[in-house]
Amino acid sequence: MAQRTSRPTTRKTLFATAAVVTLAALNAPAVAGFAQHAYHHYEINQPEYKAAYGHWALATLPGQYQLNSIHAILLHTGKVLLIAGSGNNVKHFDGGVFKSTLWDPATNTFKKIDTPADLFCSGHTQLPDGKILIAGGTARYEVLQGDVKRAGGAMLVKNNDPDRGRTFPKGTVFRSPAGVEYRSQFAVQVPAAKKTSTGSIGNATVTASQARVFVEAVEQGPLGITNTTEQYEIQGLRGKDANNVYGVANKLGLDKKDFQGIKDVYEFDPVTEKYTKVGSMSEARWYPTLTTLSDGRVLAVSGLDDIGQVVPGKNEIYNPATRAWSKAPTRYFPTYPSLFLTGKGKIFYSGSNAGYGPADKGRKSGLWDLTANSFTPVPGLKDPDILETSSSVLLPPAQDRKVMVLGGGGVGESRAATSRTAIVDLKATHPTFTPGPHLPENTRYLNSVLMPDDTVFTTGGSSGYRGKGASDILKAQFYDPAANAFIRAADPAVGRNYHTEALLLPDGRVAVFGSDPLFADQDDSRPGHFEQRVEVYSPPYLFHGARPRLDLHGRTWAHRGDDITLGSADAAGITRVRLMRPGSATHVTDFDQRSVALKVIRRTGTSLTVRIPDDPSLVPSGWYTVVATDGNGTPSKALWLGVRHASATP
Repeated sequence: MAQRTSRPTTRKTLFATAAVVTLAALNAPAVAGFAQHAYHHYEINQPEYKAAYGHWALATLPGQYQLNSIHAILLHTGKVLLIAGSGNNVKHFDGGVFKSTLWDPATNTFKKIDTPADLFCSGHTQLPDGKILIAGGTARYEVLQGDVKRAGGAMLVKNNDPDRGRTFPKGTVFRSPAGVEYRSQFAVQVPAAKKTSTGSIGNATVTASQARVFVEAVEQGPLGITNTTEQYEIQGLRGKDANNVYGVANKLGLDKKDFQGIKDVYEFDPVTEKYTKVGSMSEARWYPTLTTLSDGRVLAVSGLDDIGQVVPGKNEIYNPATRAWSKAPTRYFPTYPSLFLTGKGKIFYSGSNAGYGPADKGRKSGLWDLTANSFTPVPGLKDPDILETSSSVLLPPAQDRKVMVLGGGGVGESRAATSRTAIVDLKATHPTFTPGPHLPENTRYLNSVLMPDDTVFTTGGSSGYRGKGASDILKAQFYDPAANAFIRAADPAVGRNYHTEALLLPDGRVAVFGSDPLFADQDDSRPGHFEQRVEVYSPPYLFHGARPRLDLHGRTWAHRGDDITLGSADAAGITRVRLMRPGSATHVTDFDQRSVALKVIRRTGTSLTVRIPDDPSLVPSGWYTVVATDGNGTPSKALWLGVRHASATP
């Protein structure tokens, strides 16, 4: 007969069992969560899942090369130039710490690049020879009201001397009639006054020249505040010079000081991997847009100027041959406007923009005729007041001349956001936006990348301003223009909002950089930190078996209108060939990327002959990748090809 358990032992056993049951109940959510996470990790690494949705992986970026990526540019060497400048870090700005990193995704190797100025929040685009034009950047960080210690503002420096221009260095002192002194924060150059003959012998009129510079009071506090127009003498000038040259200011105060731009411009050479300073712009710019024109010149618009105001429509054009700037047609845009080169000398403004500008000015989308300097609004866009931080792309292929707008938010720190997408056909007699499919959620800061299979990969973003309220969206999807629908993709692991970029890599993957949230928690109680991890997405087409093979037979350059022969043992199965302009991304804008269809005019068992369109508004001069896809949408590896106009010599 079995021995009976004593009552105390039974009680201990019952208590122990109850404790185990209670502990299991308490930990059930954690156990379930762990199991769910483990299963998700298992699922997303299965071949079937990857073939259906693709796969994300973190790139290994050694600590010494990590940076706050603000700009990401694919070079014709296959490397990616990541530019931080000061990286939205005022301590780096004050210390003159400006960073750029060169990443080779093929070998996963890195190189630090000497960065000559704070190129944080500049504009950039590819030039016809493959160099990268980078214009503008940061002269001064914003200072919020309450933190401003010295009164300051714009000082106009007047010159009545027709025989001599003047240059005043940074630190020049301007003294008010009351003896209050202000110091210039930048150097300023004032041309000679204009002298015009009146027709009478020896008689002429003189019109004073002027230039603007930002000044701050030498002493801290309210003593430097003035709200009246005053004339200021310039320290060091005497006699006639003091009478001819002086300062004029209307208001110098302790109000909020916005970011200020610089006039500096650089070309980055992908071969030498160095920056070279070229001709400066006439206007300082911070948050500008650079757009390549059909003739290879570059249009620069908008940005915050040298006193922190939106440049009032003073646009200019860069000539790569002379490395100098000239005046362009005047038109006002908010900062980082999304501009697209179209045919017949026109630029399309989608209405997408980032950052700064009044809600009632320069917000309407339309076609800008540069020759006539006329602007034709394009109607039909739902929620036109929710376009800031929206994404815009020229849909593939570029010949269709269709532009898509995706998501967006209200002006400034507005809580408004939208899932709206819309498409406009610019070839129509009267272009009008028509609704597209909705995004899964209301989304700002969405990255959109043109893919070689004629889809658009979209990823990340947040529903709140700069990710406030832990509102990052961990979703990605493909837009299929043929079906006018979104297709699910694998979810990224890293949230992305403000200051994020995405690029198509030559091997067919997509790399995503950056993110600069204001806060790190749902309650917005802990400050955010800049996301330095790089996440790389491998699309489903990379898991569908062998890729088509392609060979340019050593050819590196072609002219528009040329027929080029591509060697391929898979020629019979290739259904499309695309010429893809490499991306140049910042602030969820990428004006360089475009996908141009190449017509197949001859096919053999081992080759394809394709024709490059001869329209420079479709194929601006520069470097492209040539990519062929088969009937399953699987792309070849990209081959680099430079394209020039017929009279150009490589």
